[in-house]
Amino acid sequence: MSQRVKLGKLWDIYGTLCILLVIVVLFSALSPTYFTRPENIVQIFLQSSITIMIALGEFFPILIAGIDLSVGSVLALTGMMTAQLMVAGFDPTLAVLIGGIGGGLTLGAINGLLVNFTGLHPFIITLGTNAIFRGVTMIISGASPVFGFSYDFVNTVTGFVGFVPVPVIFALSFAAVLWFFTAKTRLGRNIYAVGGNKESAFYSGIDVKLHTLIVFMISGLCAGLAGVLSIARLGAAEPAAGTGFETYAIAAVIIGGTSFFGGKGRIPSVVIGGLIIGTINNGLNILRVPTFYQLVVMGGLIISAVALDRLIARMR
Repeated sequence: MSQRVKLGKLWDIYGTLCILLVIVVLFSALSPTYFTRPENIVQIFLQSSITIMIALGEFFPILIAGIDLSVGSVLALTGMMTAQLMVAGFDPTLAVLIGGIGGGLTLGAINGLLVNFTGLHPFIITLGTNAIFRGVTMIISGASPVFGFSYDFVNTVTGFVGFVPVPVIFALSFAAVLWFFTAKTRLGRNIYAVGGNKESAFYSGIDVKLHTLIVFMISGLCAGLAGVLSIARLGAAEPAAGTGFETYAIAAVIIGGTSFFGGKGRIPSVVIGGLIIGTINNGLNILRVPTFYQLVVMGGLIISAVALDRLIARMR
């Protein structure tokens, strides 16, 4: 095995972690009195939990050389549906099952079915459904926030187990389930095959359309669960919730080493990518950097990550 190939494989496994460590060291040096406090570290993980959830979903469309631009509006719509069900008197667990899980799977299925039956690229489909889902959120809410739902729900979802926030435990547990799914099941391996080469996967007997549908349903499910976490953290369902979150999700996936051209990526690296986004946002906030500069940083990171991926691919 050549030295270049060895370095490439090492980068695939440890590259994202190295980036995270460099960022942590940088912000620790710039803000030594606050950034490294234990309570701030816990806050970084808490702030990253929603980013990690939507990034886990975004990982699957990108893995098949697609994309899902609707994750932010799915988050908003499922969160709004869940909140309205609770306000209407539904048990919180039932509301989450119907609004968060059922709603997320349904909206993801709509994306997958449209991709399959129109033959259009997922970019076009999800660009359109992003606007549609956001519009439906505004319609059913009257463009007003919904609040006053179960305090037990809020306290449970935003609580702690020891010193670890429940959303962090939930996000990491769900990541472990998806890692097992992608690494240890035939269905997960087939998704990688579809991403590597759709035509070859088809001639190997893999139902490409079925796997495409499943991919977008997983994306919708993750965004729906992120919507549930979001309304619990805010104590309200906002019609504009999740705006721009697709940028964070895509950034976390690409920074995590997932190839934008399909067939390559790892769930643990996506989690680290989400932590990188959360760490950067937290560090810039501590340094009082305006929000719009943070968007500049995210855009630069996406471009740099894709360019680095192509550079490493050419070196092998």
